[in-house]
Amino acid sequence: MGRSASIVRTTSETDIRIQLELDGRGEHQIATGIPFLDHMLAQVARHGRFDLRVQAAGDLPVDLHHTVEDVGIALGDAFTSALGDKAGIVRYGAARVPMDEALAGCVLDLSGRPYLAFQAPQIRGGRIGGFDADLVREFFQGLTNHLRANLHLQVEYGGNLHHMVEAAFKALGRALDQATRLDPRMEGVVPSTKGSLG
Repeated sequence: MGRSASIVRTTSETDIRIQLELDGRGEHQIATGIPFLDHMLAQVARHGRFDLRVQAAGDLPVDLHHTVEDVGIALGDAFTSALGDKAGIVRYGAARVPMDEALAGCVLDLSGRPYLAFQAPQIRGGRIGGFDADLVREFFQGLTNHLRANLHLQVEYGGNLHHMVEAAFKALGRALDQATRLDPRMEGVVPSTKGSLG
């Protein structure tokens, strides 16, 4: 059973194309025009073992915000499409990932009810090269809304902004890997007493 999706999202500000294969090997080709975002998306693909292609063109001379947020939205749409009715999935995932001095954790539920709890005060107002670290939350908010997940992300501690953000993206990838896996004991069964995760 191929669990994949192709998403095209075009607005007056961005043009984004995503191909996602849930049961992949972590292979990725990513070009958003924002090198740091490319690097973070590569972490999600590699640590989640998702095959991921992202091509994005946005109004970067205006601001990075539109592209970062819209890539999160489109990626959420891709996961939602690839998961279908979510029958047989594990549904929940959790991971804590260190990167040198930094530690971040992600706990998520593919519940169909979007809610983001983002605890990373250490990165507010910071910059990673030319990247505004405040945009990290915007990415996760767009992803959460369109993935329709309950997503809790926490940077527990750290000193280097790059390390803290990268640990969070790696934790997201690993938690998504767990949550999207198929449980052979639940073949054809939606993991909810309501009978749906919509």
